[in-house]
Amino acid sequence: MSLAAPQTATLIERLEDAKQRLAGIAHRTPVMTSSTLDAQTGARVYLKCENLQRMGAFKFRGAFNTISRLPADVLARGVAAFSSGNHAQAVALVARILGTRAVIVMPSTAPRPKLEAVREYGAEIIHHDLAGEGREALAARIAEQRGLALIPPFDHPDIIAGQGTAALELFEEVGPLDTLFVPVGGGGLISGSAIAAQLACSSCRLIGVEPEAGDDGRRSFESSQRVTRPCGPTIADGARTPSLGDLTFEIVRRHVSHMTAVPDAALIEAMRFVWERMKLVVEPTGVLGLAALRSRRVDVHGQRVGVLLSGGNVDLTQAPGWFS
Repeated sequence: MSLAAPQTATLIERLEDAKQRLAGIAHRTPVMTSSTLDAQTGARVYLKCENLQRMGAFKFRGAFNTISRLPADVLARGVAAFSSGNHAQAVALVARILGTRAVIVMPSTAPRPKLEAVREYGAEIIHHDLAGEGREALAARIAEQRGLALIPPFDHPDIIAGQGTAALELFEEVGPLDTLFVPVGGGGLISGSAIAAQLACSSCRLIGVEPEAGDDGRRSFESSQRVTRPCGPTIADGARTPSLGDLTFEIVRRHVSHMTAVPDAALIEAMRFVWERMKLVVEPTGVLGLAALRSRRVDVHGQRVGVLLSGGNVDLTQAPGWFS
C-alpha cells in the first residue's frame, strides 16, 4: 500500500472519530501499576493492559474501526485479511459481530490458539505457506476473486486511528506521561499512539520496541529510509513483519522519539515478571515495551512512564520451553 502520510490534524480527526465509534464496543482496558516495578525502574509506571481487550489484543480496535466504516453493500460481501495471528483474530471476530464473512490468510505454523480462535469466530482460513504463495499476494487475489474488502493489518489510516485509542485512553486515565513504550511490528500501534500523544500529551517521548531479530523499524528510523529485512528467529511472533508500512514509516519518522530492540531473553524475563508478580498473561510480543523498560534501554529515572501491553494470546504449549 503506497500512501502519503495524512497531515497530523487529519489523523487526529480520524482518532477522535474512532474513539466514538469504539465506545461501548471495545473494552476500555484497565491500567495496572506495580510498586515492585516502580522500585526496579526508578519511575512511576502505568501498564495499559490490551492483553485484556476483546480477542486478547489491541488489534480489535483497528479492525472494528475499519470494517465498521465500510459501505453496507461492501460489508455484506465480506472481508479478507492476512496475518500471523492477532489481526486475523480481530478481523474474524469483527466480521462475526457485524454479520459478514471473513477469509483469513495465515501460515500453518501460526500459534495454535490463534488458529483455533479464528476458526471459532467463524472465519475461513487459507494457509499461504501450504499454497506456495506470498500471504499478501494470496489475500489480494482472493479478495479480488470473491469481491471481498481487504483489511490490511497496519498500513491504513483507519487501522492506525483505531489502534491509537488505546494510548488515548491511557492518557485520559493517568494524565501526562514523560515516556511511552510501544511494541512495534508493522507500526500501526506506535503510529496511532504517536497521534494520540499529539492530541493529549505532545511532550511525551514515544519509544518503539522491536525484537532484536526483527529490528527493521529501528534501522529505518536511524537511516531515515524504510528498510526491509526478513525477521530472524524470535518468540515475538506478532512482530515478525519485514518492514514498516509506507504510511506507518512516515508517521514514525515524524513523531517517534526513539526506536530500540530487545533480545528474546529480555522478553522471557518480562513475561515472567508480569505472570508471576502481577498475575497478567501477556504474550511475547506484548511485553516488548516492558522488556525495554526493565532492560534500561532508555533512561526514565524519576519519570511518569506508560507501557502498552499489546496482547495476551499465548500458546501455553510453548511456555515451558521459555521458562525452563
